[in-house]
Amino acid sequence: MESSRIKGFFKLSIEERFEIVTMDKGLTEEEKAILSGKSPFPMTLANSMVENVIGQFSLPIGIAANFKVNGKDVFIPMATEEPSVIAAASNAARTSYDLGGIFTSSTGSIMRGQVQVLDVVDPHAAKSRIYENKDKIIETCNLKDPTLVQLGGGVKDVEVHLINTVKETMLVIHLIVDTKDAMGANAVNTMAEHVSPLIEKITGGRVVLRIITNLADKRLIRARGVFSTRDLGGEEVVKNIVSAYEFADADPYRAATHNKGIMNGITSVVLATGNDTRAIEAGAHSYAARTGRYRSLTTWEVNHEGNLVGSIELPMAVGIVGGATKSHPVAKAALKIMGVTSSEQLAGMIAAVGLAENLASLRALSAEGIQSGHMRLHAKNLSLMAGATFENIDLIVQKAFEEKDIRFDRILEITKEIQKEG
Repeated sequence: MESSRIKGFFKLSIEERFEIVTMDKGLTEEEKAILSGKSPFPMTLANSMVENVIGQFSLPIGIAANFKVNGKDVFIPMATEEPSVIAAASNAARTSYDLGGIFTSSTGSIMRGQVQVLDVVDPHAAKSRIYENKDKIIETCNLKDPTLVQLGGGVKDVEVHLINTVKETMLVIHLIVDTKDAMGANAVNTMAEHVSPLIEKITGGRVVLRIITNLADKRLIRARGVFSTRDLGGEEVVKNIVSAYEFADADPYRAATHNKGIMNGITSVVLATGNDTRAIEAGAHSYAARTGRYRSLTTWEVNHEGNLVGSIELPMAVGIVGGATKSHPVAKAALKIMGVTSSEQLAGMIAAVGLAENLASLRALSAEGIQSGHMRLHAKNLSLMAGATFENIDLIVQKAFEEKDIRFDRILEITKEIQKEG
């Protein structure tokens, strides 16, 4: 792949975009057919993935262009129903491309499994007994997943937390598990359940909950990039972007929408690659509140050259093996398009999209307003709702914008007028 910077990419036909993005990516003919919609997603496969299947619900998959991540040009598939999300990420990425793109780093692939112990009469002494038997606990857990251990993963450590509730002091054991290239929920939960009898014997208590936590604070991904102030619209716009970030970091009401914009991008890539969107959302929002106050997941500042510098840090428990990432043909195709070979690499690309998406939102808010680009795409959806034929959509949208009237009832009238004339 030579470059993700393709001028007028959005103007190309669907077939042309498909050919550019899938060229030499190793996609099978079946994957290409399902990805392009020429072949249906097999109902037998759907039935094997979830219960009580009666049909399917599809979302558009678009490509975020202009991304350079850790020096590598990449096309990033995004599955979303919301207009402007993909265009926004692509446009923001473009402003960092000539300044080196976006760089990422990771704290590793460590997940936590929690084992809750109740009715412990001596919780402080029980805590010590757990640590005294740490090696036995780790060995017991790892016997349950020898394949993960052979790959260099498995339980690496044990932590003990005393949680004071309104009724008692709970003993909560954290299994510190390296899940490698898997998200890891199945492995961690299985280990937590398997080791529970041993923990009950050691503590004299009663184990109840045994499950992974989605606050994956030992599996953080970080992304940073320098974005051209000139390409963003000048110093005044950049000054407003920094101010908007500071507003979000100080006020949870603004931070909620600020971080929602970040997740517009992140969730779209997570979904396209067959990963767990709810786990990522839960981890991100809980991490944003880790200081006791809900804050921004990103930071924005200006460097010595006067360009905008952004960074993001959040948990990113995604995998490239197991679950839908290996069973769903579209998810497999998305991973091939991105060319990822590890969960850490995938997490970095997802974080890069989140950073770019946030910048796009802040720039729009700081300049022309968030509705300008969004409403044009929204108007296309309204035209379809009004019964417009595909060849008339652009004409209907243009007329609605000339009148500055994007209400559905007016678009319905315009649609009827134009299609009557046609």
